[in-house]
Amino acid sequence: MTSVKRSKSFVLLIYLISSLLLRVSEASVVSSGDFNKDFLVTWSPTHVNTSSDGRSRTLKLDQESGASFSSIQTFLFGKIDMKIKLIPGPSQGTVVAYYMSSDQTNRDEIDFEFLGNVNGQPYILQTNIYADGVDNREERIHLWFDPTKDFHTYSILWNVHQIVFMVDQIPIRLYRNHSEKGVAYPRLQPMSIKVSLWNGESWATSGGHEKVDWSKAPFVASFGDYKIDACIWKGNPTLCNEENNENWWNKNEFSSLTRVQKRWFKWVSKYHLIYDYCQDYARFHNKLPKECSLPKY
Repeated sequence: MTSVKRSKSFVLLIYLISSLLLRVSEASVVSSGDFNKDFLVTWSPTHVNTSSDGRSRTLKLDQESGASFSSIQTFLFGKIDMKIKLIPGPSQGTVVAYYMSSDQTNRDEIDFEFLGNVNGQPYILQTNIYADGVDNREERIHLWFDPTKDFHTYSILWNVHQIVFMVDQIPIRLYRNHSEKGVAYPRLQPMSIKVSLWNGESWATSGGHEKVDWSKAPFVASFGDYKIDACIWKGNPTLCNEENNENWWNKNEFSSLTRVQKRWFKWVSKYHLIYDYCQDYARFHNKLPKECSLPKY
């Protein structure tokens, strides 16, 4: 119990520090904050419900269908924040996905996937990266809070230096641009922002052993208060690769984590990481991907 109390105290401390240290961007926000203006419903409109002011949206999954929406614009680098409240109660077999994707055969993709749980068990957050069509780059953590009780902010910082996954501004995963060393990195293909809720019972919970309990349907996930601060794709990657006040995310100060962010990241890795592909020697037949031996920051 002592270690649990210390863990909770540490989370509170770093959260308070993060609130004080969040960096303010000089760039204009490209999003309107209105789901109806920034996103298109791409699957089952009857299972998508948007508030009258467009500021919040829910997706529903039942035996008839799941649902999804996608950004109208595509982007190359930036920072995306999305507040999400996950499915309450028994949600095994369901998957809530929030990600960026280029939709090409050799696609690039940056994924948050929330894997539904048997009631009483912690939610698993899986992250994954596709680079030039290659994935198998999964990491999984247990969240340190109940993500069904309230909204939490899930962020992607994607720039010419690194990709940082964050939960309430706490970095949970890093992927550096080591393209000069032969490691594929998403840096040429523009990506749209996508959100979906679907039936993943074949793999999502306990390797597919726990199936969706349809007696608990419909399953509802909620979204709101998003922020898109990113380079809109206009056909010229040079415009998005530049380092300036408009493309603030490419500045050198965002090329690595701060000292405090490194402390958060190490804490997540020590206490909440439950799977890391860079430690899965059996999966890769003792030949781990090249980036596993290179610095994260």
